[in-house]
Amino acid sequence: MNPNAEFDIIVYGATGYTGRLVAEHLAGRYGVGGEIKWAMAGRSAQKLAQVRDEIGAPKDTPLVVADAADPGSVRAMVARAKAVVTTVGPYQLYGSDLVAACAEAGTDYLDLSGEPTWMRQMIDAHEAAAKASGARILFSCGFDSIPFELGVFFAQETAKAKLGGPAPHVKGRVRAIQGGLSGGTAASGRVTMEAMTKDPSLFPLMMSPFALTPGFEGPEQPRGDKPETDPDVGPVAPFMMAIINTKNVHRSNALMGRPWGDDFVYDEMVVGGPAEAPAFTDLGGAAGPQPGEGPTKAEREAGFYDIAFIGVAADGRRVKVAVKGDRDPGYGSTSKMIAETAICLVKEAPEVPGGVWTPGAALQGRLIARLRNHAGLSFEVESA
Repeated sequence: MNPNAEFDIIVYGATGYTGRLVAEHLAGRYGVGGEIKWAMAGRSAQKLAQVRDEIGAPKDTPLVVADAADPGSVRAMVARAKAVVTTVGPYQLYGSDLVAACAEAGTDYLDLSGEPTWMRQMIDAHEAAAKASGARILFSCGFDSIPFELGVFFAQETAKAKLGGPAPHVKGRVRAIQGGLSGGTAASGRVTMEAMTKDPSLFPLMMSPFALTPGFEGPEQPRGDKPETDPDVGPVAPFMMAIINTKNVHRSNALMGRPWGDDFVYDEMVVGGPAEAPAFTDLGGAAGPQPGEGPTKAEREAGFYDIAFIGVAADGRRVKVAVKGDRDPGYGSTSKMIAETAICLVKEAPEVPGGVWTPGAALQGRLIARLRNHAGLSFEVESA
């Protein structure tokens, strides 16, 4: 963390759809210049001022001009912040220089990346620099993958309390969801597919559940790629976000020293057959939302999600917990999650050392408490 920074948090991409929601959450809950000192950043000072006024942020909200196409402006922004929250994706197109600048300067970095091949490239390139400078680099601070990563953590804490130890197998089951993925997520999916077409060596990384745990390969994992019947919940179908969430869950286990075991197994599916399973926007389709587009306020507020996590002990005993969100996953809930994760990191976790972290491994129960209190998430034990 950059101790001499002018701001606790700079929201980079604040004029975009999701970045604007992050700024709106910070302005509405924390004001400006109080407990949390934050600023809005983007390419255009005029557009930043317009968005500041539209979201009802105070007139004295600091505005910072920075452009991914101008590395000097990015480095200057990074030097002013303890943490940079970036919603400027796809990150493999617009995020690499920012990660490098943060890792070098000792500034914390948080994004919404669901781009695992790029994340692995950033781990390989910048882990050593981040450890040396004290920068905490946190990818995937939105719906992918915080509810899943922390859902497994919460299930394992419950298993330790109720079953006497962590469960060797946890199942994530999406029981209900309303609201689609963001236009940025859709664009990230398209760009990732294009990158793999150009460089086929990325394909094994994309398919491996252990792509984000360099040097560690756990046991074979359930594929979750075709409908089946789960004895605990009934029919289940593939969940498109499992390909990123499973990687982050296994990285969490590795970063914490593998407290869930070297042979830990995790899989993730949607409850219901293919016909009933909630569908997200086709990542390859041009008809879905484009970056910068999104649902109305009423649609965001009508959204929600409900995910069960079932921990299965070696002797068959089970615990079941639930993680629920009170807004649509791709925008309303995601914007609150990344904002509160940044505050938790900067204000509540100064002792966490530099490196490339997952939010759950870095912040654990502190982040669960913060999301419960400030971001509309619930974590509940259903049976044990």
